[in-house]
Amino acid sequence: MVNVMKGILIKCDPVMKQFLLHLDETMKLGSKFVLVDLDECHLFVQPEVYNSLKNLIDEQYEKVYYNQKSSLE
Repeated sequence: MVNVMKGILIKCDPVMKQFLLHLDETMKLGSKFVLVDLDECHLFVQPEVYNSLKNLIDEQYEKVYYNQKSSLE
């Protein structure tokens, strides 16, 4: 029998993958979104969460980047 799932393949470094798995486990986006944990650099996720996930990662990046920049001044 064939199983077909619609999703998005995410390729990232292992640190980002652990962050994404943490978001999934804590249901930060309202529900679990990881469909398959493929290997150390790839996740298959629900397509509906792409925009929310991208926005959340962008916000976190801005916080980290802004904090580093302000601490250097």
